[in-house]
Amino acid sequence: MTEQTTTPGATGADSTATPSPTDPLWVERNGTRTYTGFSARGARVDIGPVEAGAVFTPGELLKIALAACAGMSSDKAFARRLGDDYRTTIRVEDPKDVADDRYPVLTEKFEIDLSTLDDEDRAKLLTIAQRSIDKACTVGRTLKAGAQIPDAQFEQPTEG
Repeated sequence: MTEQTTTPGATGADSTATPSPTDPLWVERNGTRTYTGFSARGARVDIGPVEAGAVFTPGELLKIALAACAGMSSDKAFARRLGDDYRTTIRVEDPKDVADDRYPVLTEKFEIDLSTLDDEDRAKLLTIAQRSIDKACTVGRTLKAGAQIPDAQFEQPTEG
């Protein structure tokens, strides 16, 4: 479940504010293998294993982040041609490789009505949309580049 809430460190910025790439993000433990993720802007998301119920698994969040990033990156291209009220669903349903405990492939599948366009206009729009995704989708670009993930850092909490 995702909802808006007031969290420690929230800036109270209005919805027109551009998020900073350094806005704090963190998770707090709720119980056995369950966490709540927070942003300094007041967003929260519940995270845990499938058995925990109405939570997102970390892998699901990865897939959702990729789908949302592709949608946000291509939004202007689609809206310009289809209108601001166009509808789309973007799925990333590729299976997990259980033996390696990873997702070897993550495919973004857009469900979008392009029936009002002729073949040439549809091909042009899809090319523009893909270029927009390739240029602006930070999540996809990060995954494709093979982001480095240093070992976790373990620190003693500060008292205060």
